[in-house]
Amino acid sequence: MKKSSLLAVAALGSAAALLLTACAGSGGGTPTDGGDGGGDAAGRACVILPDAASSPRWENFDRKYLQEGLEGAGFEVDIQNAQGDVNKFSTIADQQLTQGCGVMLLVDYQGAAEAVAAKAKAEGIPVIAYDRPFAGADYYVSFDNVEVGRLQGQTVLNGLETAGVAPEEAVVVYIGGDPTDGNAKMFHDGADEVLSEAGITPAAEPPGAWDQAKSQTNFEQALTSLSGVVHGVWAANDTNAAGVIKVLQDNNLQGVAVSGQDANVAGLQNILLGWQTATVYKPVKDEAEAAVEVAIALLSGETVETDAELDDGTPYVQVTPLLVGPNEVKDVIAAGDASYDDVCTPDVQAACEEFGVTP
Repeated sequence: MKKSSLLAVAALGSAAALLLTACAGSGGGTPTDGGDGGGDAAGRACVILPDAASSPRWENFDRKYLQEGLEGAGFEVDIQNAQGDVNKFSTIADQQLTQGCGVMLLVDYQGAAEAVAAKAKAEGIPVIAYDRPFAGADYYVSFDNVEVGRLQGQTVLNGLETAGVAPEEAVVVYIGGDPTDGNAKMFHDGADEVLSEAGITPAAEPPGAWDQAKSQTNFEQALTSLSGVVHGVWAANDTNAAGVIKVLQDNNLQGVAVSGQDANVAGLQNILLGWQTATVYKPVKDEAEAAVEVAIALLSGETVETDAELDDGTPYVQVTPLLVGPNEVKDVIAAGDASYDDVCTPDVQAACEEFGVTP
C-alpha cells in the first residue's frame, strides 16, 4: 500500500500547493494497471451531487472542476445529481455500484449518503464526504466550516459597527441552514462563538433550512414577533440571505447587518447594493482540487494523511474560506466564480463602477 501526505490547502489557487508525497509500496489501482479493485472499476470515480436548488455551485462549478480534474488524471468519471430527492440519491448510488466504482465522492443530502457509504464500504470501496460530513466516510474534504461561521459572525459585528449599534443592544435574528446538513451546525457554532463573545443573544431563531422561500417566511414571522425591529441577521448562506433581504426591502429596513455564504450572483449584487454586508467566499475550485487529489490517491491505491479530523475521527482536509465585501467582489469575478455580465446588470452597474468591478 502506498501512503500519501495531504497537508494544507490555502485560499485562491492554493490547491496547487497540495502536498501529495508517495512512497514505494504494493498495490495501486491506476487506470492503466487495473489495480486491486478488478478491471475498469478500479479506475472509475463515482460522484453524487445533492441538488441544484440549495446553491447554484453544484452544477455550475463543482461538476465542472471535479470532472476536469479526475478525467485529466486519466480516470473514468460518473457524476450525477440527486435533484433534492433522497430516493433518487439511493437509486443513483445503486446504479453506480452495479457498474463499479474505484472510489465514491458524495455530497450528502438529508442523510442519504450514510447508507450509500455503508454499501460502498461493504464492497471495499473508499468513500469521500465532499463539502458535507456524514458518518461512514473515509475522508472529509471541505472548507474550514467553523471558520466560515466565525467570518459570518464577524460580518454581523462589522455591519452593526457601521450602523452605530452596540452589539449588546442589538436585536439579531439567526436564519440557519438545514440541520440535516452536518455543516449547518459548524456554521452556527462558529457564528455564535463570535456573536456571543460580543454580548449578542439571538432575539429569534426559527428552524433552519437551505431554502429562500422558507427563510423569507421564517424571517418575516420573526420580524413580526419583534415588532419590526432588527439590527442584524446571521444568514447561513446567500440563498437564505436573499429571503431575508426581500423582507427588509418590503419593509424599507435599510442598514441591517446581514451575513451570507457562497458568493453567488444574487449575494454579490446584494453586497454591491448595500443590502448584504458581506459573504463568505469558498473558492469551489480549491475544494474540488483538494477532493480530486484525495480521490486520485485512493484510486491509485494510496492512503492519505491529513492534519485535521472531525469529532468522530474522520480525517478532514480543510480548505480556507475568504470574506468578501463590496471591495472584494471584483476578486470573485476575476477568479471566474461569477460572471461580470451576470452580476453587473443595469440596476447594479453604477455600484460595479463604484467598487471597481470590471469585465
